[in-house]
Amino acid sequence: MTNDTTGHDDGHDLPEFDFDAGAEAAGPANAADYRSGYVAIVGRPNVGKSTLLNRLVGEKISIVSRKAQTTRHRITGILTDENAGHEAQFVFVDTPGFQTKYSNALNRAMNRGVTQALNDVDVVVMVVEAGRYGGADQQVVRLLPEGKPVVLAVNKIDRIADKGALLPFLAEVGQAHPWAAVVPVSAARGKQTAELLGEIRKHLPNEGLLFPEDELTDKSERFLAAEYIREKLFRLLGDELPYGATVEIEKFEVEPGQGTKGPLRRIFAAIVVDRDSHKPIVIGKGGETLKRIATEARQDMERLFDGKVYLEVWVKVKSGWTDDDRLLRSLGYE
Repeated sequence: MTNDTTGHDDGHDLPEFDFDAGAEAAGPANAADYRSGYVAIVGRPNVGKSTLLNRLVGEKISIVSRKAQTTRHRITGILTDENAGHEAQFVFVDTPGFQTKYSNALNRAMNRGVTQALNDVDVVVMVVEAGRYGGADQQVVRLLPEGKPVVLAVNKIDRIADKGALLPFLAEVGQAHPWAAVVPVSAARGKQTAELLGEIRKHLPNEGLLFPEDELTDKSERFLAAEYIREKLFRLLGDELPYGATVEIEKFEVEPGQGTKGPLRRIFAAIVVDRDSHKPIVIGKGGETLKRIATEARQDMERLFDGKVYLEVWVKVKSGWTDDDRLLRSLGYE
């Protein structure tokens, strides 16, 4: 911590349910039955899309928060499943929750990401929350493309105390669209995610690998670093955090490791806020909030990058950035 606007950290039991349907690398030996394709994960804000993506891929690729609209970019996570008889590569696209409440340049860019993803994929997974299905969900249903298989994932079944109440809900949402399948899951606990993958796989094209087997995402380390910092903003500040906050990586350097040590990543990042009055919220008393954001983000990066990270974070103001198309493009929004 060097001053009040800069932080740095160098770090030296659920029942099972039955359900019905409603790269250039060479492929594996059983190539005739190998499947691979793109899968969009869609739904209204805060139904657990990012949690589901991370669970399916096995790493934290997309940031997670209780605050709605945490995901602002289309995040691609890659799962290569080589289990005998189930060989497949799933390329998941986690989309922002479709925003209807406010209209500004940021939300329009996110909504464009949702509609484009729906057109570009082979299979769609729509996520709804168990026991809750309303107007916002119905708006997403109206966006679903015709002639494309859509699997409905009913998430958060672990939160339903009365499991008997879940069956009528499944019957109700099963009538909302001609789903390819309806699968109740708990993304947080990993319940029935294998069944969900099995239903998705049925609708993937018979193709070889699209990405190398060990690849987890098509996003750069620079992009993931910004997302990890932004996640800590949402998690640590909650409702205090203004909606108009994002992260800009100003410098990302990789230094060769010495001896048996891996490379050191030096990352310099700015937390961008919309107003001067937002700066002290992010910095916190004595800079403690900013310091904690940097420390927790660095720890996550080191686990994902499997190497040491030096991270320095500060706060700056860009007034009106959420409604400025030019600024949005400079910050990586489509």
